[in-house]
Amino acid sequence: MKKFALFFTLFIAVASIHVQAQTDTTADISKVIQFKELDHDFGKIPYGKPAEYTLDMKNISSDSVTIEDVKVGCGCTTPKWQPGPYAPGADFNITIGFNGYTEGQFNKVVTIYFKGGLSQLIKFHGETYKTPDNPAPNNNGVKQLKSGGGK
Repeated sequence: MKKFALFFTLFIAVASIHVQAQTDTTADISKVIQFKELDHDFGKIPYGKPAEYTLDMKNISSDSVTIEDVKVGCGCTTPKWQPGPYAPGADFNITIGFNGYTEGQFNKVVTIYFKGGLSQLIKFHGETYKTPDNPAPNNNGVKQLKSGGGK
């Protein structure tokens, strides 16, 4: 029984160290990659009109970095990316597209996973607006001018 208790205590200690090491690795992404922005504002865009922006990054570490995956929060978002590797000092980017089919305010997320257990959450937000079906009201004055009337 004492051996079991010792083994169990040792197992918990090793597991705690392992979890701590994973947490520390994720926290160090700012020492590896410099992100131009972590929360992009699209502003106001027409409903249903696709929009995209380019997320610029720079490898500020002494080793190359590789993107393993880019996960999006919903089907309205499409990332375009190349895995790399990206050499130390290299600039690289991901293009993030949004289809615009969300009514009103929107807040979306993209998670970028890098080799070595590093990841970064990127946010973007904005607001869609609907354009009127008839963007300009009838103007009878234009009709009169075209027909030579209005004298």
